[in-house]
Amino acid sequence: MSFSIKRQAADSSPGNPKFTISKAPALKEWAVVCKALESGRQTILLRKGGIMEYRQGFEVKHNDFFLYPTFEHQSKEYLQSDYLNELDTILGNRPVSNWNTIRTYAKAVEVRETNNERLLQQLRQFHIWNDNYVNIRLNYNPKRPMSVILLRVYKMSKPLEIENRPEFAGCKSWIPIPSSNSVCEPSSDIDNMQHTPNRLDSGIRHIQPVLADSEFSEIVANIRKVLD
Repeated sequence: MSFSIKRQAADSSPGNPKFTISKAPALKEWAVVCKALESGRQTILLRKGGIMEYRQGFEVKHNDFFLYPTFEHQSKEYLQSDYLNELDTILGNRPVSNWNTIRTYAKAVEVRETNNERLLQQLRQFHIWNDNYVNIRLNYNPKRPMSVILLRVYKMSKPLEIENRPEFAGCKSWIPIPSSNSVCEPSSDIDNMQHTPNRLDSGIRHIQPVLADSEFSEIVANIRKVLD
């Protein structure tokens, strides 16, 4: 199976996303990957889904979402050499209390699916995982393709401090978190959560893209050369 278009975001144009809801979708991702996305070093995600998503595989359920850093399963053996030291820094600053900090927000510009190992290798400059890890994920749940998600990432000037809750745990990709500093009420309706990217939430005053429009457009063009 080569690449096929799974879904393209309705609005992939540059600009700051805006939103207003009391609870918002968040995608769980390694803290070191969240840092790479925040710095502009990484612009794509490669996802297969967790154990709880084995039957259906990973699904991009939301066009825009917060990035929720996780600290389980991270290892230097899965990273490219330029980000090995960054993992030490992140693990050294791991939250010690029952709280987590969200610093980034993302918009899915385009989503593709593939089982093509050679093609995935051509995307290595756009993420921090090494080939060994990509192959491990590709071979996991082999009946399901790898999702390649091209992201426009935004840094929040006022990070969200989120209390960790039992319903956030487990090998699942999506969780509901508060979009302001209010307490998040438990919710299992993440699939149907409404997200309105047209108003500015009162808890987040400014969001700026981590890459300038021109730089991001060039990266998008280079990624699409590989995908197409």
